[in-house]
Amino acid sequence: MNCPYCNSSEFKTLETRDSTGNTTRRRKECALCGKRFTTYEYVETVELMVEKKDGRIERFDVNKIIRGLQKACEKRPVSMDRINESASRVRQELMLKGKEEISSQEIGDLVMKYLKKFDRIAYIRFASVYKQFEEPDDFRQLLLEVKK
Repeated sequence: MNCPYCNSSEFKTLETRDSTGNTTRRRKECALCGKRFTTYEYVETVELMVEKKDGRIERFDVNKIIRGLQKACEKRPVSMDRINESASRVRQELMLKGKEEISSQEIGDLVMKYLKKFDRIAYIRFASVYKQFEEPDDFRQLLLEVKK
């Protein structure tokens, strides 16, 4: 592993704690640039594969969920810890299903479930991209669902 800021392989672990499921959260500091970052370590039991809308199959990548959550939560009062925790929970729920292959739709639906709980604006942003909104009525319909 290398520092995400300067690519150095010299860093020290400042804090280690158990997170959701079988995940260990480690707070690290780069010895070269001094920047801090968080890593998550988990036991990988089954390699999840994702079936995309166009039929392609690719490996599950929790970082794609994190990037999607970051984009939806941009300029919102949502911490990176909350984003990472939500991504970890989505991954854990998918693993608990016991399937080796999941659809991208299942992933999107789970992400929306978590977003709806902690930031409705981010939920609407994510939904507009995920559900490919094209008309203002699409937003109106989603807003009616959010109010329920």
